[in-house]
Amino acid sequence: MFRAIPSLILPRRRLLQFGLGATLASTVGRASVSLADEASDIKDEDIFQFALNLEYMEAEYYLRGTTGKGIDDSDAGADAGQVTGGKQVSFETPAIGEFMAEVAENELAHVRFYRKTLGDQAVPRPTIDFEAGFAAVAKAAGLDFDPFGNETNFVLGGMLFEDVGVTAYAGAATVLKNKDFLAAAAGILAVEAYHMGMARSTLYRKGEQAWKAANAVSDARDKIDGSDDKDQGIQVDGKANIVPSTPDAIAFTRTPQEVLRIVYLTDQEGASKGGFYPNGMNGKIKTT
Repeated sequence: MFRAIPSLILPRRRLLQFGLGATLASTVGRASVSLADEASDIKDEDIFQFALNLEYMEAEYYLRGTTGKGIDDSDAGADAGQVTGGKQVSFETPAIGEFMAEVAENELAHVRFYRKTLGDQAVPRPTIDFEAGFAAVAKAAGLDFDPFGNETNFVLGGMLFEDVGVTAYAGAATVLKNKDFLAAAAGILAVEAYHMGMARSTLYRKGEQAWKAANAVSDARDKIDGSDDKDQGIQVDGKANIVPSTPDAIAFTRTPQEVLRIVYLTDQEGASKGGFYPNGMNGKIKTT
């Protein structure tokens, strides 16, 4: 089980003006492999490669938790990196087990979609380390936490990914040039948002201990993604906060730098690896 640190429970977060312009386009040049690259050098395919790296991690997480094994070699690409950690979870609540199995199928389908769409430009699965990544998350959040230890922890670990995925897709959707790519990204954003809502509402129904743990993860995530106070826990001012959004009820966005800081688990500028990706992501967009 997890042990939350009460001091990490968050008050009502200050309301920010998260303009839709604060998206992938605004900093994508800084998030590319070279700080000298310009945003105009980033192609739709580069954005899809970035998304594929995230989908590899999500698919591996949910498949390992629901089936005990990750994606097949045929879906990982040539010279794919190794995956460390993960095991099948014993679900006490059948419905939650079904929820997670459906999410696993969705994430695997996303991997296959990106690989099919990108063709020979599809990057292979990067090296992924769940053990080191979640150990760092637990330390930052003040939790005694094994994401594969029980169903509540597994949903909590999934919330870490789903919240980030939604905000990343919200940013990318505003700058994709190819209409077919944009339509696909919008559809995947909707699916990730369904996942996020399911995870956050499931945790909220688990009671106070789960609220505290989820808010602690949110707080830790917010400390490393950048200077803005964007992240939102699942309980704010004593009320449920299942839908993190701007004051206008619009999903807020994250730049690739902010996303990379979370998955690399670092607030350092210029980092190109760490956390869940010990060797970094594959593709052009890989540096904070």
